Amino acid sequence: MKIAIASGKGGTGKTTIATNLAAVAAKQNERITYFDCDVEEPNGHLFLHPRITKTETGSIPVPDIDEDTCNACGECVRFCEYRALVRLGELVMVFPELCHGCGGCTLLCPQKAIREHNKEIGVVEIGSAAGIGFVHGRLNVGEAMSPPLIRRVLAQATEHDTAIIDAPPGTSCPVIASIREVDFVALVTEPTPFGLNDLALALDMVEELAIPYGVVINRAEPGNFDAQDFCGKRGVNILGFIPDDRRIAEAYSRGEILVDAVPGLEELFAHLWETIRKRASA
Repeated sequence: MKIAIASGKGGTGKTTIATNLAAVAAKQNERITYFDCDVEEPNGHLFLHPRITKTETGSIPVPDIDEDTCNACGECVRFCEYRALVRLGELVMVFPELCHGCGGCTLLCPQKAIREHNKEIGVVEIGSAAGIGFVHGRLNVGEAMSPPLIRRVLAQATEHDTAIIDAPPGTSCPVIASIREVDFVALVTEPTPFGLNDLALALDMVEELAIPYGVVINRAEPGNFDAQDFCGKRGVNILGFIPDDRRIAEAYSRGEILVDAVPGLEELFAHLWETIRKRASA
């Protein structure tokens, strides 16, 4: 199975829940690999403390125009939906920062005037931590296009392991690249006006993608039923609650796995994991 942990915004506790689900699943002797797809700011390693055993370069093919061969017919420009190619009179210019590396312009060029060179955009690091397979990407500073590197991260998945995918926050292209092929999405929210506003955006996204989903309410406060009321109105299934507990905040600040550091949380996360597994396999 491929299970994504996502959220409508940053700071909801998405990575905390993803790493602890991986930890509790590994304690049950399941074959688990954790994928940190937040390649612009990965932080799952701060909690899992993996031993990195392999590093791969992430790159995309970027077009080079042979000006002597190119007749500025504009076929490549018309094809590129990302405006990485622009025709200026008799000249075709390439903007590498906008290129998604699809290779379509090279295939379509009638004059065969386009060649490609590999542009390095980041690295993929692979390792393990306490029985958990670990993969994350690190996008180079200044790079605008993270989806190609996210795809390189996810390409490390195998059919033998259950994948827990820690998606980037929000609802933009990097998130969609991370979750579009998963079996289930657990959306993490907090019971605040900002949290619920962004949860609504995330719900719209997964419903548009037709991916099964449920909601985890983090920092749940006694007497605060805003998130439950919101989910009830939207007909959303609540998978579980993580309490607003000072001990959790302290363990988080020390970079500790909660199921090891806070009494009672291993049972809570084990129940949450079983609930997610059942929903994902339904």
